Amino acid sequence: MLEKRGWPVLYADRIAIELEETRPSVRKAIKKLVGEDAYLGSGKLNKPFIASRIFSRKTLQRAIERIVHPMVIGEISQRIKKYGKLGAPIVAVEAALLFESGMRKHLDAVVVVSARENLRIRRVTKRDGVKPVDVRKRMKAQWPEEKKVRQADFVLGNNGTLKNLRTRVDLLMSLITALSQGSNHVNDL
Repeated sequence: MLEKRGWPVLYADRIAIELEETRPSVRKAIKKLVGEDAYLGSGKLNKPFIASRIFSRKTLQRAIERIVHPMVIGEISQRIKKYGKLGAPIVAVEAALLFESGMRKHLDAVVVVSARENLRIRRVTKRDGVKPVDVRKRMKAQWPEEKKVRQADFVLGNNGTLKNLRTRVDLLMSLITALSQGSNHVNDL
């Protein structure tokens, strides 16, 4: 929704996959941790294989995160700077592990989109074509939603329709735009 309304949006998961697939040092480290099957013959990340390994072994998950998170944060920081040089006053970052990765300290404000657990599970299974049990494993690897909500600067409730969410997004964009005008950072106000 933010992109459709003109804001640049950086997707942490997409950037992570890009780095995992293109940086030889990362490929080597992931193969060492998870095995050769971490990558398909095409060089693409074997996401189902990796997910089956890391969401059942916390220590393995943390080891991969220690490799990937700092690189993703660095790449996102560089891309935000590039957008700033191009005149973008606001850049949004979408990241499921924003708090867990330490990325929060690099951002001016955080918006958490909140919905009931059963609704989140249903939406992810539909979007990603995965089983509810797999979604629950992913969710267990993240901070509980209540903790994220407490850390957020803004919370958007998303238990209703897309129309309801669009209205909230429009209001949020207006508010953030107003807060950021005349300041380089929302937190400077």
